[in-house]
Amino acid sequence: MGPDTPLPLPPDFIAVDEYIDSLLNFTTTSWLLQTLCGGVHVLDFYTRSPDLYATILPESWRTWFRGRDIMDILDLLMREDLDQFDDLVESQTWREGPPPPVELLQYIRDVRKHLLARHFPPPGAPPSPEKASIARHIALGMKVKKVHEVDNFARYIDRLTADIKASGRREITHLVDFGSGQNYLGRALAAPPYSKHLVAVESRQHNIEGAKRMDIKAKLVEKPVTMVNKKKYRAEFEQDKKRKKNRLKGLSAAPNSTTTLEPEQSHKNGDATKADDSSPPAEPAPIEQRQTNGVKCDDDGCEIETTEKPHGIDGLGVKTVTTNLQVYNEGQGSVQYVEHIIKNGDLSPVMNQVLDTSRVPDESISSTTTAVEVPTNLATVPKTANVNAMVMSLHSCGNLVHHGLQSLLLNPSVSAVAMVGCCYNLVTERLGPPTYKLPTLRPNHPRLEKTANAFDPHGFPMSERLATYPLPHTPLQSTNGTSQADQQPKGVRLNITSRMMAVQAPFNWGHTDSELFFSRHFYRALLQRIFLDRGVISAPIDADGTVGGSASGHTSRVNWTPPNGRGPGLSSDGTSTPLTIGTLRKFAYNDFKSYVRAAIAKLTTPNSFCEVDPTFIKEKMDGLTDDDIEKYETDYKEKKHELSVMWSLMAFSAGVVEAIIVTDRWLWLKEQEEVETAWVEPVFDYALSPRNLVVVGIKK
Repeated sequence: MGPDTPLPLPPDFIAVDEYIDSLLNFTTTSWLLQTLCGGVHVLDFYTRSPDLYATILPESWRTWFRGRDIMDILDLLMREDLDQFDDLVESQTWREGPPPPVELLQYIRDVRKHLLARHFPPPGAPPSPEKASIARHIALGMKVKKVHEVDNFARYIDRLTADIKASGRREITHLVDFGSGQNYLGRALAAPPYSKHLVAVESRQHNIEGAKRMDIKAKLVEKPVTMVNKKKYRAEFEQDKKRKKNRLKGLSAAPNSTTTLEPEQSHKNGDATKADDSSPPAEPAPIEQRQTNGVKCDDDGCEIETTEKPHGIDGLGVKTVTTNLQVYNEGQGSVQYVEHIIKNGDLSPVMNQVLDTSRVPDESISSTTTAVEVPTNLATVPKTANVNAMVMSLHSCGNLVHHGLQSLLLNPSVSAVAMVGCCYNLVTERLGPPTYKLPTLRPNHPRLEKTANAFDPHGFPMSERLATYPLPHTPLQSTNGTSQADQQPKGVRLNITSRMMAVQAPFNWGHTDSELFFSRHFYRALLQRIFLDRGVISAPIDADGTVGGSASGHTSRVNWTPPNGRGPGLSSDGTSTPLTIGTLRKFAYNDFKSYVRAAIAKLTTPNSFCEVDPTFIKEKMDGLTDDDIEKYETDYKEKKHELSVMWSLMAFSAGVVEAIIVTDRWLWLKEQEEVETAWVEPVFDYALSPRNLVVVGIKK
């Protein structure tokens, strides 16, 4: 059961242990890899002197990159056969120019050497059919990418459960879908030809309601019959109409004076309710007090907002709500929808709800005006004593994969897991900040400070192998000058910038989308330079106090001082406020002038999401003409190519970061005594779905 090797190894490796040793060594010893993956931020690109490009990359590399088309560079990084450069000679050329520098070729080889294999289908796996096998009515609402993912993953889960049964283990009776969303995957697995029994766990109630409506549209369950008392409805309609008419008459009777309306009488309970139309509308809550969905995105990516009270959690803990059991008309499959916020891998609240109600549909959703038909084939759903579940997920964000893997240990009724992760920027950090500073790390950046000091036990790394891995740096010295080997820094760390880069898919970049992509980064970096020149932000300050110096310094600081010296989003020293723009309308990216105007308009709009006073930004940016904006674009036009080269190197190198994260999750499974076997393999075509690696674990 499972592939020949538990990890999809690159061609240079045969043994898994050899690969992991090499991966960890390269990650912790390569200065350039650490710098490109976590030490560089696009906002700093044009605000330093000398700039990041000249500081980080060797002169021979910069000379070779100059004048090279960006697509040629991308081909060299990811697609070109490097064996042709084994014996470089002076007369050798590559694409009508000189060959790449030897040091650049060696770095490319080192990165490629440690990238996990992503070929789909993997060697030894059954071939994927050319056309999707999902029925048209099951694929309602799915785009091409989603159809590919659901079709292949449903087939994979069906084959995996069959292999588990054939190996002599207990048959999987239920599939628990972590973060089911609109339940596209669950709908495909519960319908023929698979007819599985699903437990769809989702934290947002509107997603569950949408999924149930999709079940009805797909004609998998009967549409509830609504019975309405027409006489009562018409009577209430006429009463409401009469009240509105009297209300308008009262207002027109005294148009120039204050009119006091009589309170309306309730015909149901006799209580009087006073209508005060003269009271002013409630003012919107301050930005910092507003409820959000728990996720914030800015130019550094997205992060989980851990301080906010999420929906569904009260003072007593997590609220778990089970909706009705839906037994599909076609086949023998079923779906049990559960509203639950997954805070860890303990599924006891979910399982208790499911097992207690799996034989009888929940009547809480019915009302006096709605008749819910009880399914007649409830006998097809396994009884409580027979439940043996597999936890699965299709692109679970951040730590949700960690919780799914941990459910294998925390729940006796779970015997297998199969998780496909994504959104590595939402993964939290377990170990805290490193004991050493990367040469270009922005240590004063608020998001870096906040995430690095999270110390989340559910964060990265999961495995003890990575958490205790000795870092190859000089041991600390005690006060008497002797080495303190026991204080040798340990643990592999990945900051949010490196994890955000790991979500990129550079192997899919084409000429058109790459140009648009690089233009957006160029616009944002150049706007940061305008902010610097006009006094919105101050120059980056290094740890040694040098202003605008080497690339080892702090982030650019916003010169605005919040009231009382405090404000939302301040860094640990209380001086740095992030200036976030976020996503703009599509037209804003037509040219640099449109981008600047749209960004300034967004930042200067009252009650904007921006944490800096809009008036302050408006005062600083007043007087910026279109000619000024065009001059910036002209002056920095040549440097756009440099930013494109740097971003390509960062995205290419971040494939190693994804390999580390996936390997860490597999190592954690291997470290658990309860787990018998575990592996990782591709389940999608990278061209359609770049996050295509599933992590599988089978309990003893």
